[in-house]
Amino acid sequence: MTAQTLFMSTSARLRDRRVHLERRATASKAVRTSLVSLAGLIGGPVTNQSGDEVGRVADVVARLYGTDSYPPVTGLILRIGRRRTFLPADAIGKVHAGQVRLRTARVDLRDFVRRPGEVLLAKDVLDHQLVDVDGVQVTRAADLYLAPLVDQVVLVGVDVSLPTLLRRLGPRRWQARPTPERVLDWQAVAPFAEQATEGPPEVRLRASRAALHRLRPADLADILEDLGRAERQQLLRWLEPEQAADALEEMEPAELENLLREAQPEHAARLVDEMEPDEATDALRDLTREEREALLARMPKDEAAELRRLLAHREGTAGGAMTTLLITARRDETVAEVRARLAEQAEHRTEIDAVAVVDGADRLLCDLALFDLAVAEDTTPIADLVTWRAQFGPPDTVQADTSLTEAADQLVAARASSLLVVDDTDRPIGRILADDLLDAMLPERGRMHFRRFLQ
Repeated sequence: MTAQTLFMSTSARLRDRRVHLERRATASKAVRTSLVSLAGLIGGPVTNQSGDEVGRVADVVARLYGTDSYPPVTGLILRIGRRRTFLPADAIGKVHAGQVRLRTARVDLRDFVRRPGEVLLAKDVLDHQLVDVDGVQVTRAADLYLAPLVDQVVLVGVDVSLPTLLRRLGPRRWQARPTPERVLDWQAVAPFAEQATEGPPEVRLRASRAALHRLRPADLADILEDLGRAERQQLLRWLEPEQAADALEEMEPAELENLLREAQPEHAARLVDEMEPDEATDALRDLTREEREALLARMPKDEAAELRRLLAHREGTAGGAMTTLLITARRDETVAEVRARLAEQAEHRTEIDAVAVVDGADRLLCDLALFDLAVAEDTTPIADLVTWRAQFGPPDTVQADTSLTEAADQLVAARASSLLVVDDTDRPIGRILADDLLDAMLPERGRMHFRRFLQ
């Protein structure tokens, strides 16, 4: 990609993002001036057309997981004496700051039955954790803001500021007054409603939840580490197993250990199965033997057998830190054929930096860097590359029982990014990558949580 093309692509993404932000409801001055505080509404009076009080607002019901960009209010839960009853949205005339006025004098007060996708905003969302997708961080809802949009009242934003928490501790007249110093548009929020039902599977994800799928694994790892137990298990269920596994590989070992213990064994086993073999092995080592066997027993037999073989190697050795994901080639193949096989492994690109060339007995001949394959002609025989590489000496390899310190010294001396691990007959059994060596030798350093440092 040329610099000009890259610049144009980046500019287009920024322009699309700006347009998307401008289309958000909270960007509208009219909407911002008509915000109604949920915290101020709870406990407020509900009056009929004559101005007589019918009851008090106990909670607001919204369809949180439907197809709407902004969840519509589907009704109110009223407190009438000791009774709690449901008032449907079509009976609501106007929602003011701290009070509600009904559309008609006669009201059918029904018992509340939660329907699929409905959430009690005060009970399930207010003061609960949520994800700020734009800021890539976990925060807490200090207040929720409602506003009239088209012909209905909808949830448009979340206030996460400290002044709002202080406002809610003040007199009643303060509680009903919005203080939107820091409002997140609802489309930039992924909520977690632990008590809410999500409805049938065909209900599509909201835009904010879908945005989670575009976050980098490291960002998702930060979010998972900051969430509470119930919330992060819910987030894991939202993600595709492959994406969740990528995020787990970026987590701190202690946090990952807790997460796997919290999850249902079937779900935890599936996540570990999706992880790269070396990362999965590290995760399993931190569990007790009983916990480890419980997960392995729920995995496909071949994958479980591979992980057991890796676990058999001692920690602190090349075999204990290697990945078994290997791309091999034969002398009689062409560069194009090997490239095609590499393309099939695109999802594992971070684990592959070279191709091991072996003979008919699977013994190692040479280790071809991806750069060597990239600059070679498609029709070039692999045998020609093997001959060319021979002038630089035999490939650098280590045994499975080689200590990580020794492997690191050899990696530095070879000026390589990985080393093949071979058995006693010189057959490749795995590859140890430079970043795996760093992770194993410097576990106390962990990942750099730069975003948290700034906070």
